[in-house]
Amino acid sequence: MGLLVDGVWTDKWYDTKSTGGKFKRSEAKFRNWITADGSAGPSGEGGFPAASGRYHLYVSYACPWAHRTLIFRQLKDLTAHIDISAVHPDMLTDGWTFEQDDQGATGDQLYGLPFARDIYTKADPQFSGRVTVPILWDKERETIVSNESSEIIRMFNSAFNGITGNTTDYWPEAQRDEIEEINSRIYNTLNNGVYKCGFATTQAAYDEAAGPLFDTMDWLEGLLSSRRYLLGAQITEADWRLFTTLVRFDDVYHGHFKCNRARLIDFPNMWAYMRELYQVPGVAETVNKTHIVRHYHYSHESVNPHRIVPIGPVIDWMAPHGRDQADAA
Repeated sequence: MGLLVDGVWTDKWYDTKSTGGKFKRSEAKFRNWITADGSAGPSGEGGFPAASGRYHLYVSYACPWAHRTLIFRQLKDLTAHIDISAVHPDMLTDGWTFEQDDQGATGDQLYGLPFARDIYTKADPQFSGRVTVPILWDKERETIVSNESSEIIRMFNSAFNGITGNTTDYWPEAQRDEIEEINSRIYNTLNNGVYKCGFATTQAAYDEAAGPLFDTMDWLEGLLSSRRYLLGAQITEADWRLFTTLVRFDDVYHGHFKCNRARLIDFPNMWAYMRELYQVPGVAETVNKTHIVRHYHYSHESVNPHRIVPIGPVIDWMAPHGRDQADAA
């Protein structure tokens, strides 16, 4: 993350001074859609038809937003059709870099460029704004299709069905209103809420974020006492959007971001639910704990100025979850 403004790079990607100490997330700027036939999607322009090998996904294993897209790439059998490049976990004065390591950072597999910002300026030499992952890249047109994770996962959910034959639907039409309602609460208070806590620079801003965050955790614990998944019997995108935050909670957000009223493992229903999701085939390999722990503690100098990377808790994600016969109401 970071900003390109009038061609000048800055590693400052959030501003709390102008918001009373509150963290405010900026919006994605590339909002095109891959569709089965290349027609325009809900935003942006057309001309991005689903095709095997045409698209490339730039991700960070540390980033929960990019993690969503990696999960959908696995679940929808897209690994053979959409290749990836993974950035290095350290995000310092040059933002996300394509430096390689032996824990998953691949370098830029397409162009050999040094920084994620170079992908943005390759797409648009006049680009100014926040440099984020994921980045969904079109190799044919050499441009960014989208850098909005919530929309990329919906493209992956359906656009390639005719190529893969995988028709599992994580955004079923009959449940979309309820999915949107749950997504909205979870995003505002939990997905983004952990950042509001972690990057708050006043006590008032922190208190304003921490209360709703744990209200939502309590609500989820109650919901999962009678439902196997957030909407009942079927896993939907709402579950996976929640997963990428909760899988980081005890390792990172509990301590580093001061979300320490309780740990994930202190919520029996959520903890069992998360172990079940983690054990869905293909999901565990998208979770890179080394990159997660390293990135947050080493990159956020304002939160952790000495860049001490803690030893962290021992978490057995593969422990039996006992939910095979859970209430599917």
